[in-house]
Amino acid sequence: MTEVILKDITKRFKTVTAVDGVSFEITDGEFFVLLGPTGAGKTTTLRLIAGLEKLDSGSILFDGQVMNDLTPASRDVAMVFQQYSLYPNMTVYDNLAFPLRSPVNKLLEDEIRRRVEEACEILRITHLIERKTAHLSGGEMQRVSIGRAIVREPRLFLMDEPLSNLDAKLREALRVELEHIQKTQGSTTLFVTHDQVEALTMADRIGVLLEGKLVQLGDPNEIYDRPATIYVAQLVGTPRINLMKAERDNGLLHVEDSPIRIPFEGHEGEVPVSCQLGVRPEDIQPDNDGQFAGEIVLTEPLGVETVLHIKCGEQTLLSTQSGITHWHYGDEIRFNIIRQRLHFFDEEGSRI
Repeated sequence: MTEVILKDITKRFKTVTAVDGVSFEITDGEFFVLLGPTGAGKTTTLRLIAGLEKLDSGSILFDGQVMNDLTPASRDVAMVFQQYSLYPNMTVYDNLAFPLRSPVNKLLEDEIRRRVEEACEILRITHLIERKTAHLSGGEMQRVSIGRAIVREPRLFLMDEPLSNLDAKLREALRVELEHIQKTQGSTTLFVTHDQVEALTMADRIGVLLEGKLVQLGDPNEIYDRPATIYVAQLVGTPRINLMKAERDNGLLHVEDSPIRIPFEGHEGEVPVSCQLGVRPEDIQPDNDGQFAGEIVLTEPLGVETVLHIKCGEQTLLSTQSGITHWHYGDEIRFNIIRQRLHFFDEEGSRI
């Protein structure tokens, strides 16, 4: 496979800067995910790497070779899109074989068949090989699209939200398969998504984009446990992180609009007098002898867990509990907040 280096790449469309000085590396065999909302610059970054868009400034290197002026065909990358881009009147076999029959490849039919059959086996679509793609389900068509990338044996796989058109159950199944394929094949992959679950479960490392800028780079645990900004903290994690204004005074953190007073453990110089406090829902834990009291104003039973909405003063806190709980609307509840896992942000939203 290949190592990819982006050095301060920038792309503008008239007055809009879609990618603004982005730099990162994708190591050989890594599954790298670009995460961000619509308009963050994810797809533009992908297209710049593929050569489908031209850089305004910066450099893109594959294994140390500058790619800036090379055509998309010369870069030897394979893309999988959100849309399936298949030929509906061709069979699965012919759709997979199509990119290999290009005069540029000069492959013999025996080699084409070997690659197609191998891809079908990997993706578990061998039984569909003679079926026309017009008669396939959405999940089957996306498998064929992924297969078209696999058969080419490219230097780099680029995937642009390939699971977003699938239903939740199929998306979960194909996500697991994609990760398994990438790990067993050792392929260098750049995967673009707005779905934080896909990013956290699939990535070796995640780059978080906002308005064309890279705001954090790290492994899934780092992105979740040490978000660099409030934006990142809110982007990852379901349910959302609890965010509250707080003031530090005499060794206590006073949470605004609530009776919550949390003993402050740390050097006072590290945290300003006024800050924004983040608490993950799993770090708010019901306890009959808990330090704080509140009232249940909503429960969300999700099977594997239940989300409790706890009213404490004017603040409503989210807490997650494993399985189905005995709490109901209107119940009084006591709880603790895990002090060692508090997140502090300054007034501008940057991590302290």
